[in-house]
Amino acid sequence: MLKIIERTKLWFAISIIVIMTGMVALGMKGLNYGIDFQGGTVVTIEMGKSFNQQIKEEADTIIKKYDPQASTYISNETQIEIKSNSLTSDSINNMFKELKDKYKLEETSLLSQNNVGPSVGNELKKKTVNALLIATVAMLIYVGFRFEIKFGIAAILALIHDVLVTLGVYAIFQIPVNSPFIAAMLTIIGYSINDTIVIFDRIRENRRKMRGRDVVEIVNTSVTQTMSRSINTSLTTLVTIVAVYIFVPSVRDFAFPLIIGIISGAYSSIFVASPIWVLLKRNDKKAQA
Repeated sequence: MLKIIERTKLWFAISIIVIMTGMVALGMKGLNYGIDFQGGTVVTIEMGKSFNQQIKEEADTIIKKYDPQASTYISNETQIEIKSNSLTSDSINNMFKELKDKYKLEETSLLSQNNVGPSVGNELKKKTVNALLIATVAMLIYVGFRFEIKFGIAAILALIHDVLVTLGVYAIFQIPVNSPFIAAMLTIIGYSINDTIVIFDRIRENRRKMRGRDVVEIVNTSVTQTMSRSINTSLTTLVTIVAVYIFVPSVRDFAFPLIIGIISGAYSSIFVASPIWVLLKRNDKKAQA
């Protein structure tokens, strides 16, 4: 039987160090909001039927000369979509001329050049916060109803842990935050709560089987019994997402936060959520004494 609860201070110290490092970076640098939040320009260019990932990478070297922070995606298989918050009309014209000469494009290959206003980004921020709040409250109600409110509180604190870790990594490395990041955050919340519920469900079962035993023993037994399942599930999911990140560059903005979230979620489900529940139970017993 693993002694998880006895090392609660160690697990919490690791989490606090990681989160505080991220929060310091967040306070000093802030998040690097991409075009979806800040506003900017979206340019779509038709590259032809022979367009592929290798050509895109070659084209990126030209595009990055005009804006090193520009994001590029393959759209509709034959088009390249460029998102930037610093490209001007002149730089877009010069960039397109260079791409046109290199890849023998037509004048009509520049399909669109649209500006995204910052007001759209502000609206997206509000909707993002609302979505995260609604998801969190719904999780709390579900876990509290299915188990007990202390399980719900522990699960929500573990979810906040995962969100803060992910935000911290983005703040430290100044990775652009765009709309796929929001979808990834909601996915992380769903994935993490599922892993936590598996452990909580085993704790509930063992509380009946091990009636009269100390809560620390019950939790250690439950975590030990579910440890291999949690690790194997996380590893198989992680391998898949890493493969997607490497071989499908067009979805990297979605895959990267998922990688962080899966690692953080697996850690918090085992080493954060269960110890928090034990602390809540102990405080409840002290209050009743």
